[in-house]
Amino acid sequence: MVKATPITAQEICVHAKNRFAGWRYSVAAVAFLLGLAATVDSSLAQGKAAFLLPGSINDQSWNAQGYQGVEKLKAMGWEVAYTENVQAADMVEGLRDYARRNYGLVVGHTGRFLSAAERVGPDFPNTLFVVGSGSAGAGKNVASIDFDNTQFGYLMGVLAARMSKTGKIGSVNSLEGLPNVVAQVGAFRKGAKSVRPDIEVRVVYIQSMEDAAAAKEAALSLIAGGADFISGKLNAAQAGIIQAAKEKGVYVNGRSTGHTAIAPENVLTNIVEQWADMYAAAAQDSKSGTLGGKYLLYGLNSKGSTGAQLRYSQDREFNSVVPADVVAELETLKKKFAAGELKVAVTREDARGGI
Repeated sequence: MVKATPITAQEICVHAKNRFAGWRYSVAAVAFLLGLAATVDSSLAQGKAAFLLPGSINDQSWNAQGYQGVEKLKAMGWEVAYTENVQAADMVEGLRDYARRNYGLVVGHTGRFLSAAERVGPDFPNTLFVVGSGSAGAGKNVASIDFDNTQFGYLMGVLAARMSKTGKIGSVNSLEGLPNVVAQVGAFRKGAKSVRPDIEVRVVYIQSMEDAAAAKEAALSLIAGGADFISGKLNAAQAGIIQAAKEKGVYVNGRSTGHTAIAPENVLTNIVEQWADMYAAAAQDSKSGTLGGKYLLYGLNSKGSTGAQLRYSQDREFNSVVPADVVAELETLKKKFAAGELKVAVTREDARGGI
């Protein structure tokens, strides 16, 4: 973010002395300068952050995780504001509105905010626009952050392949071609194939990340075709595949421990994204001016935040039905990711719809 360098009281006084050499300073003048310095320092120290979310903060999924970022920054002493259910047509104006109101950090909590941020950014050089789940930085004050979808998609693929009895697994998703969707879905397929090369992985894309009914219908079609583990990268629609798995008695993964509560016998684990931690890191970077223009991924091999965690519940990673040897295999893979020994590259072909 383009911002002024903090000015101390001593620097103001030195500047004044150099400019007005020979002048005598009254006690009142010095007090004024010190007061001005304190005001400048205070305004720099006090952060204002605003969040725009594409859905409801009560969806137990993507938007709820974004709202945790609001609460985290508030607990850190930031002045915060947020708007939920922001439609695509309103994204540009939503970003502009908060920037006009002097919010120094404005977050768009979905990759779909990237083009809007790129349009608005040049008009507000003193505001840092951060796109959660974005795919690129732009200029000096537009940044994207995300968790490493590839790592967690790969782990989920291994888990699905190991737990499948039919040799068929499926994945229901939306926004085909979006970089982080490609990353997770493609890695899911590659992870499964890495341990069972003959396993059938069928991928289905639906129109909306929020349409639980469509997601459930897609999951039921996969299950009818023999799939006994269903994964997916959806927002509110994730609940649809959880419901389908519950009804048909197959395994599934969710995106929050709230999904475990829907179907505790069917959910094996959840990819719980640590957006509060990632936004906290971005907020700190916004103070130092080091984030603008960047695209940062948080993963098992990064400092400060792993970006996401596998959690079945608050006290354990996996459902008790997952065998110990499978848990051990996944822990070994996690350590390899953390050490940089395992790196997975995916393409759009890896995330293709169909088998």
